[in-house]
Formats: sequence, structure tokens, C-alpha cells
Amino acid sequence: MKRNTYIENNDDQQALQDYLEALGDLQGTMEEIPVLDAVGRVTWEAIFARFCDPVYNAAAMDGIAVVAEQTFSATDTEPLTLKQDTDFVYVNTGNEIKHPFNAVIMIEQVLQNEDGTVSIIAPAYPWEHVRTVGESIVSGDLILPSRHKIRPIDLGALLAGGITTVKVYRRPRVGIIPTGNELIEDPALLEPGRLMESNSRVFAALTEEYGGEPNRYTIVRDNPDLLRQAITTAVQENDMVIVNAGSSAGSKDYTVHIIEELGEVIHHGIAIKPGKPTILGVVQGKPVIGIPGYPVSAYLVFDLFMRPLIYRVTGQGKQNEEYVEASLTKRLVSSFKNAELLRVAVGYVNDRLVTTPLERGAAAVMSMVKADGIVKVDRLCEGLEAGAKVEVRLLRPLGEIKKTLVITGSHDMMIDVLADQMPVSSAHVGSLSGIMALRRKECHMAPIHLLDEETGVYNESYVRQYFPGQKMVLISGVGRIQGFMVPKGNPKQISGIDDLRERRLSFANRQRGAGTRILFDYTLKQNGMTVEEINGYEKEYATHMAVAISVKSGVADTGLGVYSAAKAMDLDFIPLANEQYDFLLPAEYLEDERVQQFITILSSDAFKQRLTELGGYDVTHTGEVRVME
Repeated sequence: MKRNTYIENNDDQQALQDYLEALGDLQGTMEEIPVLDAVGRVTWEAIFARFCDPVYNAAAMDGIAVVAEQTFSATDTEPLTLKQDTDFVYVNTGNEIKHPFNAVIMIEQVLQNEDGTVSIIAPAYPWEHVRTVGESIVSGDLILPSRHKIRPIDLGALLAGGITTVKVYRRPRVGIIPTGNELIEDPALLEPGRLMESNSRVFAALTEEYGGEPNRYTIVRDNPDLLRQAITTAVQENDMVIVNAGSSAGSKDYTVHIIEELGEVIHHGIAIKPGKPTILGVVQGKPVIGIPGYPVSAYLVFDLFMRPLIYRVTGQGKQNEEYVEASLTKRLVSSFKNAELLRVAVGYVNDRLVTTPLERGAAAVMSMVKADGIVKVDRLCEGLEAGAKVEVRLLRPLGEIKKTLVITGSHDMMIDVLADQMPVSSAHVGSLSGIMALRRKECHMAPIHLLDEETGVYNESYVRQYFPGQKMVLISGVGRIQGFMVPKGNPKQISGIDDLRERRLSFANRQRGAGTRILFDYTLKQNGMTVEEINGYEKEYATHMAVAISVKSGVADTGLGVYSAAKAMDLDFIPLANEQYDFLLPAEYLEDERVQQFITILSSDAFKQRLTELGGYDVTHTGEVRVME
């Protein structure tokens, strides 16, 4: 089979329009189902009541049924006496109110006499406390319009109106074909060269969420004959088909050629990043879409192209999306060739929305998990400046975002522990970048651990330098141990920083502005060493855990970080220095409910115990508040 070496660069919205035109009049079909199974389905046509609700005049209270006009003379000074079965009858809620009775007096307002009569001290007005025929629903009333997604509350109205079956849009059956020799489904089989197959499970869940019926097939190996048979079968058995991976131009990317053989390729290559090698095909009049294999690409492409198709054939019309305007927290460089779909964190700080781009790689699945929204950067835009207003499509409700504490600065595992107990949005940009974000009012607090080389004191001099004359607060985080992380057993017998120079060992460094980077540079200077002597100095990692995994996987011989990260990755640890890790914020933020919750959690014995279990932390002063003026 020939190798595809050319991929188009089509605008995503134009490509979708072209695709819908190629699919023709893509309409849904109808099925009639029991009303009890209808929640979440979309009505095919308007639904009208068969019966009134209620179908008879019904008592709305426990009490006595009376003829209202006969009670008008009752007063608290001249009570009216009524005879049972002549002037009144006892009724319970829901009992039929029969002629001539036309009102109900609540039992609490009735005085029962020893002779069986009752006395009332206030009149009843006609139809008081009576649910009249059709009060809720009148026979022939519109209960639900067409193209309405049925909710649990709608179910009650349908049943009350005598509806037992409803006509709804049939859920389209979506065939999902995962492909790739490297994919496995059992974690026990994980080894180098093997990857867990997860995209198809995400597709299946999204299909159900959007109103379709997923039909997942087993993994198809990178063999054109096997893939051809799988696509042929899937087209016969489903309304739509997804082929995951194999959509690019590699030697084992067969999907586009097989779709061409079986039908027609409308577009191969969309001007989006990530997700460029998308295939929009038609086989036997049915959509067949080739979706790239990287997890982020897979999600975004499904959202861009599959969701509109499912919505269209299920009668859901316009997609339900919430957009907000937010200020970009840092300068952003983008490709001039492709529209870029950025995963972003969104925070509500100082009565405005701010947004920070997350990791941009197509394989960075956690960037989707952590994302509050998506920002689309136009394909003709080369970048955006910090402070620019951008439109964010929200992935989380705005109400939740406004309850979230925004933390920007140095990374520590204690923030992950905290995020399990309250809503937190954290960006790991290093201590100095966190201070800059705080100055720009882009976060509520900045975690910092910055060593003053002259005094040996952490953090305080930097607060005075960057916030002169401003009342600031340092909330004590933890005392922690920084040191060199090395593989278990320390196979290269690393004893200290001199080994980096003398043996040219590979080093995993932290990013500029990180407190750990400042500590490392300070240690280099103290030992008369230069950055040029460090193998790997320019390779930067954003978190302590990222450094730890680089050592664990053999990418680096060692890296500087905290003991808790080394322990978490089962690495050995060579202590270098003790330091203080604190949270910096303006004093006026102390009144914020989110900050108050943060302090309460930090100060709790349970939180301190959890940190102690992680190892390498001194929690003696954790949660203490120090005001600096």
C-alpha cells in the first residue's frame, strides 16, 4: 500500500461545513419508546396531553368539604355549626369533591363538637383548597415541544398527562475502532513499547454523553487487511465510525487509503493544533472519521467533528457552550499555520477572570483533566501578549471557577494534597514568576522558597524588594529538605555536587525563577562552579515530580528536588539544604473565604499528619500567618 506523504491544511469550520454538505441531508430517525425510558432523549415531535391533571376535582387538604356559599356567615364571634353528610363531609387530600360541595376547610380550622357537628369561625370561598379539573394540565395542552431533551421533571408531566410512550430521535450507533501494535488493555502487560489503550473509552463515554450509542471494537493491529475488514464491518453495523490513530503520514498509517478505497475522503488535514492529521471520510453515505492517536488531539477532534454530527442526528440543534472573556496571564507564541486549541486554567481574582495556558503537548492528557476551558488562537495569529483579552469556552461551570483558589508559583506536593480538600487551580511557574503573577493580580497567592544569598533567610527579602510599602502576608507552609535525587541504590555513587563537574553526570534542572534553581545556582557559586560545567543545565523541568521521574526513567543521573518527591518515586536522596516554603499574598486577601478555608486546612492536624507521611517536611509552623509591612 502506498504511503501518504501529503496532508492538507484546511480551516476547521470550513472543513466541517464541507463535510456536512458531503454527507447530504444528515437527519436523525425516529423510534417510539416507553416514557419511563425517555429521560435524556430528545423529542421527535410535540407532545400533547391525553388527559387532564387532575381528571376530577380533588381535595388539596385534609379537612371537610363544604358548600362555600353556605359558610359566608361564619365569624369568630358567631361560629357556624354544620351537620355531617348534610352540610359537610370529611375528606382527605386527593379525595374527589362531589357536587354540591365546592370548597375544603382545613381540619386544623374545624372545631369538632360532641354531638357530631362541627363549628367554623371563618367562611370558605368557592374552590378554596380544591384542585379543579385540569388545574395542572388540560387535555390537549402542549407538554413538551419537539427537539426537547427530556428531563426527570418532564417525566412527571408526561405521566400526569396520560402519556405512556413517546417518539424520540433514535440514538446513533457509533462504531469505535482503536488501532496500533503498541496498544494493550491490561495494565499488567505494560512494558517498554506498550501503551494502555484509553482513547476509545473516552470516545465511548463522550458518545453516551452527547446522546449516541457507543459500539467499541477490539484493538486492530497495524495491518491494512485487518483494518479494511474492521472498517467495512463497522460501516455495516453502525451509523458513524471512528478510527483512532493511523491517520497521519507514517509508514503504518493506512486509514486514509482504506477510506479512499471504500468511499471518499473529503478532507485529510485540518489547520488545528493539536489534531492536524484528521481524516473526514464518507463510506456508504456514513461518516467515517480518522482521529489522531495522541489523547489531547483525540478529545479535541472528537469534540470538533463528532459532537456536531451526533447533535444533528439526535435533534439537539445548537451545542450548549458557555463562553467568557478573560485576561491572559502570560505572553503566548503561536503557529502562523494552524489554529491552536489551548487548554487553560481560569481563575477569578480581584473581581476579574484570568486565564493561564497549560501544557501544550498533544499527549499531555492531564492538561485536559486540569483544564477549565479552551482558548482558540486564530491560525493567522502569531501570538498574544500578556494581558490580552481572550474568549474562553468553559469546560467547568463559572460558579465552580469563582469558588476556586488560584495559586501560582513554586511547586510542592503539599498543593496536590490541598487540592483534594478544596477547589484549587495551581500553575507551577517557579517562585519568581509566582511573585510577578501576584504583582499583576493574576493569582490569590504565590508559593515561594527564595534564598537570600547574603543573609541565608528565605523569602522575606524578596517580599520587601517586590512589594515595597505594601502590606503583605506570608503563610507558613513547610520546612523541607532539598537534595539530589538518585536511582535506588545510588548506582553511580553520587555523593554531592562535585560529581556533576568531575564525572559529567547528566542533571535534571528546574526552570528559571524556581526557588530550587536559585538554590542550585547558589550552590554552584559556593563551590566555584559554572553552569557550563553542568551536563543538562539547560534542560528544564517544571515540577519536583518531573525531575524525579526523569531520574527514575534514566533520562538524568540526578536532579535537585525535595525529599517527598524522591520518596514518592522510590528514589534515594542525598540531602543538600533545609529551606522554608511559604505562601505569599496581599493582606487584604485574608478576608477572602477561599483564603480562610486554605488557612483552616493548613492548620489542621489531619493535613499536617498527611504531610508528615509524605516525608521530608517540618510542619511545626504550618498555617501560621506572618504580616509584613
